[in-house]
Amino acid sequence: MIKLGIMASGRGSNAEAIFQACRDGRLAARGAIVVSNVANAGVHEVARRFKIPSLHISRDQFKNGDEFADILIRTFQSYRVDLILLAGYMRKVPSALLKEWDHAVLNIHPALLPKHGGKGMHGLRVHQAVIESGEWCTGVTVHFVDEEYDHGSALLQVGGIPVLKDDTAEILAARVLEIEHQTYPKAVQLWIEMRNKYQKA
Repeated sequence: MIKLGIMASGRGSNAEAIFQACRDGRLAARGAIVVSNVANAGVHEVARRFKIPSLHISRDQFKNGDEFADILIRTFQSYRVDLILLAGYMRKVPSALLKEWDHAVLNIHPALLPKHGGKGMHGLRVHQAVIESGEWCTGVTVHFVDEEYDHGSALLQVGGIPVLKDDTAEILAARVLEIEHQTYPKAVQLWIEMRNKYQKA
C-alpha cells in the first residue's frame, strides 16, 4: 500500500479528494501525514476527519533552509512516505526533498501548463490570466515537481473546461476545482501503476 504525504497551505479540498478516494478504494494508497506551513490551515481539520496526523512545519521556524529541508525529509521518512502530493502548497519545495523523492513529488495546477504557470501564478491569478488571455477553454495539469515553478513534466492533463463569456476568476475557479478533485486521484493511481510496472521490469 502506497503511503502518501500531503503538503498544503490552505483549506485542503484536494487533500480531501485524495483521502476520500483512498477510503473508497479508488486509490491503492493511504494518507500517512499532512504537513502545512500554516498553523491554522483548513487542511489540518481535513486530516483530523480522516484520522491522519498533521503537522505545522514552516520555513520561518528555522534558521536556514537546510534545517527546514532536513526536518521535512526526516518527517516524511519517519512516516515511510512513498509519494508526496502538493495540494495548494504555496511555497517552493526544497531541492534536497526533491532529490530524496525523485519523481515522487506531484503538484496539481489549475490550467493547462505550460500556459499560465510560473512564479506567482496560483489561485485566482491563474484563472484571471486565463480569462484575460481570451482562452475559450482551460483545464488542469498534474505534473512532477522540479526546482522551477510549474515546470516539471506533466503526468496527466485534462482540458476542455469551458471559459464562459460572463466568467469571473471566482466562477471559473469553482468550475476548475471540481475537475481537480476528479483528476488528482486519477493521476495518483496512474503514478502507482507506473511505479508497480517499473519495479516488476
